[in-house]
Amino acid sequence: MTVRELNSLPNALGLYAKAVLGGFGRKGGNLPDLEIVLNGHQIDRAHLADYNRVCGFALRDTVPSTYLHILTFPLQMVLMTDASFPFALMGLVHVRNRIDQLRPVKSSETVNFRTRVSNLQPHDKGITFDLISEAYVGNEKVWVDYTTYLRRQPVEKKAAGDKPAKPAAAAKPAASEKPAASAYWTVPADIGRRYGAVSGDRNPIHLYAATAKLLGFPQAIAHGMWTKAACLAAIESRLPAAYSVDVQFKLPVLLPAKVAFSSEPTADGFRFGVNDARKGKPHVSGVVTAL
Repeated sequence: MTVRELNSLPNALGLYAKAVLGGFGRKGGNLPDLEIVLNGHQIDRAHLADYNRVCGFALRDTVPSTYLHILTFPLQMVLMTDASFPFALMGLVHVRNRIDQLRPVKSSETVNFRTRVSNLQPHDKGITFDLISEAYVGNEKVWVDYTTYLRRQPVEKKAAGDKPAKPAAAAKPAASEKPAASAYWTVPADIGRRYGAVSGDRNPIHLYAATAKLLGFPQAIAHGMWTKAACLAAIESRLPAAYSVDVQFKLPVLLPAKVAFSSEPTADGFRFGVNDARKGKPHVSGVVTAL
């Protein structure tokens, strides 16, 4: 495996420009055997506080598990804009995210990050792959993130009698019957810009209705990882020290929006969801399992 070590977190905005300019002509192929590494990262407490406010977390000396995701997002961008990466970044759909928090991480700790890509799988709408990021304190692995993207493409037709390719295996984070709403949230029109400013994810689909329409959306849409973070913030007091949180992103949240949040206990944790407050259509479904 080729390992590329970074000296600092790169600017994600510059990487978006590279993604747009360098995305033409990428027609698929094998995933690169490449790992992006950043060692010795010191958490910026002011930045952490800004993130907590945008997502609804309490201010404390440990970091939310989703905060480490935004620190690895620039590493993902470096990997996906590399010349060896087979797919154009623009147009990829974030369909799932699983985080394993192996223990709480303090804001005072120095963290090392590693990101690679793996698990290319057929899907009924194209293909999926996983960006796998890990966080270490010293040599201790403390956190793992699995970010699954879908690349839509025509699915090869099968001969008569053949079964279609199955989508990538995924956990079922919620039963078919959603729990009753426990809270209603009003999601403001500018949440994509606010979250984009703190996370570095300034994909045009999240910023303004005009930029979202250029990419096929009627309005700007909320970041899936903001919605996941908001869900964890709502149940923060019930989270165990070590846990896995697995979320599937379903229909986008068109901004502004009113959504219904729900959660209920299960045998080994609890499940939660976000649905359209009026029509009940699902936006996010997830489960938390103690580790």
